[in-house]
Amino acid sequence: MNPAMADPRAGWLQLASATLPVGAFSHSLGMEAAIEAGQLADAGQAEAWIADFLQWVWAPSEAVYWLAMHQAWTDRDDGRIEDLNRQVAVTRETAELRLESEQTGRSLRQWLLALPQTPGLGRWHRQRLEALEPASWISVHACAAVALGLNADDALYALGWSLLESLVAAAVRLVPLGQVAGQAILRRQALDLPRLLAAAQAVQSGQALNFAPMLAILSAGHETQYSRLFRS
Repeated sequence: MNPAMADPRAGWLQLASATLPVGAFSHSLGMEAAIEAGQLADAGQAEAWIADFLQWVWAPSEAVYWLAMHQAWTDRDDGRIEDLNRQVAVTRETAELRLESEQTGRSLRQWLLALPQTPGLGRWHRQRLEALEPASWISVHACAAVALGLNADDALYALGWSLLESLVAAAVRLVPLGQVAGQAILRRQALDLPRLLAAAQAVQSGQALNFAPMLAILSAGHETQYSRLFRS
């Protein structure tokens, strides 16, 4: 197959896949600490926590920054990429949340640079990507979307889906939930993703809101949790 004729749907499926080798499975993003604190004891509470995380943490902050970053990579705006990557870093309120962003970003960068048949990943993109330190997950994901020829709507949906799937998988292991209950949560919340994406698209990057004090407290507490399965 001519690389220039590659179907972008293949890249979309890879970015949305739970098998993407970036180590996302090792992070619960505060959920494990919430369970330890007795806040998530059943499927209903787990789904409410996941829905709140997506609506109040991901959509108004990370999704907004991702959209701005996708445009910056498209425009090859070096200064804008650097500035947005720095802004994303300062929104990570604990060492664990920063670790999650940097570790998955580093792993995704390694994956992208080694990926064959990516004509959209030219010399400029490669050099800028390699120079970005520390490269956040959002920054590299947006670059990957551009390199794979994905439009912002499809790629942002892939980002939201992969996060949702990771959170549901964590809930299945930690609450614990049965697989059927987990799939029901995944289905209901996936149907709500378009609404969250539309909300993120209506916000300028300068108005991104990252205010989740209880999440920061839970994440900080997880750092010294006596027994745990997840890194964050």
